[in-house]
Amino acid sequence: MNLKFLRLQTIVTYLFILVLGASLASCASSKPRFGEVGYTEEGKASYYARKFQGRKMANGERYRRSKMIAAHKKLPFGTKVKVTNLNNNRSVKVKITDRGPFVRGRIIDLSEAAARKLGYINDGVAPVKMTVIQKASKNK
Repeated sequence: MNLKFLRLQTIVTYLFILVLGASLASCASSKPRFGEVGYTEEGKASYYARKFQGRKMANGERYRRSKMIAAHKKLPFGTKVKVTNLNNNRSVKVKITDRGPFVRGRIIDLSEAAARKLGYINDGVAPVKMTVIQKASKNK
């Protein structure tokens, strides 16, 4: 009787470890959902032309080329993202304040100041990786 109980206890223990290991592995490999901290996109970045200086953005504020801001098609206004130029590994942190870009293959439109820090002013467009570092606050 003790031998049967010991075997049953061993089987239950192994099953528990197997289920726990499988659930932890699935948690570690899941990607962050859209807009969540850690969510990433890769594509091309462009930047605002000077003619947009002072014009209203989609969030109602005026565009200032010296600010660290950006446009994204769908991320909520106020979301903060880290953008890394994949050509030179330079990074900037910007806040989403506008909608766009509306050119195929482009994922983000940066202010002139942000593009300058990333080192692609002369090129106009650069391959980038964008990562959400802070979700938009809900009180806006």
